[in-house]
Formats: sequence, C-alpha cells, structure tokens
Amino acid sequence: MSATSSAWLRTTAHRALGAVVVMFTVATLAFIALQFIPGDPAEAALGGPGSQATQEALDAARAQFGLDRPIAAQYLDFLWRLVRGDLGMSYSQHIPVAEVLGRAVPPTFVLAISALLTAWILALISVLIASGASSFARGMTLLLDLFAAAVPGFWLASMLVLIFAGTLAWLPAVSTGGFDGLILPTISLAVPIAGFLAQVCRTGIDDAAQAPFIESARARGESELGIRLRHILRHGIVPGLNLTAWALGSLLGGAAVIEVIFARPGLGRTLVSAVNGRDIPVVLGVVLLAALAYVVAAFITDVIIARVDPRTEARLEQAVPRA
Repeated sequence: MSATSSAWLRTTAHRALGAVVVMFTVATLAFIALQFIPGDPAEAALGGPGSQATQEALDAARAQFGLDRPIAAQYLDFLWRLVRGDLGMSYSQHIPVAEVLGRAVPPTFVLAISALLTAWILALISVLIASGASSFARGMTLLLDLFAAAVPGFWLASMLVLIFAGTLAWLPAVSTGGFDGLILPTISLAVPIAGFLAQVCRTGIDDAAQAPFIESARARGESELGIRLRHILRHGIVPGLNLTAWALGSLLGGAAVIEVIFARPGLGRTLVSAVNGRDIPVVLGVVLLAALAYVVAAFITDVIIARVDPRTEARLEQAVPRA
C-alpha cells in the first residue's frame, strides 16, 4: 500500500470516529435541551394542550411512549434505538419519525442545494471580478460582499416578496411547488452565504496571485484570463471550500425561517411545529439529520479540496512516518 493510500485510510478512520463523536454529542445535547421545554409531551400525543384529555388518558400516553420512566432510562433507551436506526414514533402524528422526515427532507434538500449552488455562483463571479486589475471593480465587489454577508435573511426575504411578488407581481409570494416558487427562497438563503464565501475566497485569491507559479504561467505565454481561471481562481477558492460544510449547516438553519415566510414545506417548518407541540422524537430526528448532513458535507468537501488543491496529497504523504 502506498504512503498516500495509507494516509487516506488513517484520515478516513479519524473522520469516521469524529463523526460518531459529533452525532453522539449532538444527540445528547438535544435530548437534554428538550427536557427544559415547557409543557407535557403526553399532551402532544393527545392533540395538544387544548384537547382537554383526562388524567387517565395522559397516564396511558406517558406509558405508551415511555414518558413515565426516569429521564436516565429514557435517554439510554433513546441511544439504543439510535444504534438500531430507530428514531421512534411522532407523539403528535402517531407515525414513525423516519416517515415524517421522509416527507420533509426532499423540499428542504432541493432548497438547500439550489441555494448553495447559487451562493457559489455569485461568490465565484465576485472573486473573478475582484481578481482583475480594476481597482474600482474590486472595491465595488468588496462593498457588495460586505452588504450581502451582513443582510439578515428574513429581511431580504421580506424585501424580495415586497418587490417581486407585491410590486412587480413577477413571482409568487408563497411556495407553488414549481420552479417559480423556488426562486425567491433560494435567493434569500444564497445571498448572505455568497457574501461570506466571497470574502473568504478573496484572501485566497490575493495569496494565489502572489504565488511563484503565476509568474511561471505568464512566462509560458498564458493569457491573463486563463491565469485567473486556471490558477488564481482554482487555488483561491480552497478557503471557501473549507466553509462549504458550515454553509450547508447555515442553510439548513436558515431554511426554518425561510420556509415559514414562504409557506414552504420542509424540515424547517417541521422542526418549528415539533418544538411548539413538544414532539420530542421529531425534534431529535431533525437535529440528528442536520448533524449528519454536516458531517457528510465536510467529508465530501475534503475530497473536493484534495482534487482542487494538489498540495493536499503532498501533506498526506508527509504525515505518514517513513520506515
């Protein structure tokens, strides 16, 4: 086995162990936090606080879902079910949590991926302009990046609805299930992320522009546009790629607000409804799914960086002790 392959195996094993630790920590913290939410989970199983359920019915619901057991026993049972891949039953919907998530994941996944791709497109356009010789263009993109990173998503979403749905009537104000209903939510999520990615990549662009291989490329007769696309941009986006997992987590978190604003189905609205109804299994399922998405995105990002930046392979070879 080559040194690089051995290093990749060791690195992958460490990442897998780290993923298990992250999932365990997230599950534990979420379980503990949910114990402090006011209200009785048994009421959620019987239709909510307004159901006027009898004490006998509440006791039966607690026994059915194991809520009458000590908290420590509930926690250990929760961990054991997770090991077996069982997320439990929804208190309010009386169906498996996996089924609840199965309905909510596709709309949120489509929204998150479209927003992430849009954010990267906007960020790449910004850093490509900033890598040119025009100081005016560089200054304008810097101001736009700062504004984009600072703008609150809910405010941007409100402005987009006001302008494009209310004033111009070009796009719907709520989700329609089609492409036109995806545009405004995507932009609302993508713009702040694009601002952060562009600012981070700008530093990488500046460092890459001063690297010795740029002068070598010019000496070989490559055009300035070719140098910017093939060398400066390629190496400059590596810091931004490192933030892709964070960006995905931020998009999943921001989706909760955006889905409510645009009346769009998905994990965000499911989480809000579950928290309000104290549907603990559903809340835990959404939190664990978000953590899993972050872990997977981090691993994929590392693979992409290794392909984009050949220096990663060299660092792996150096990390393996030689006999």
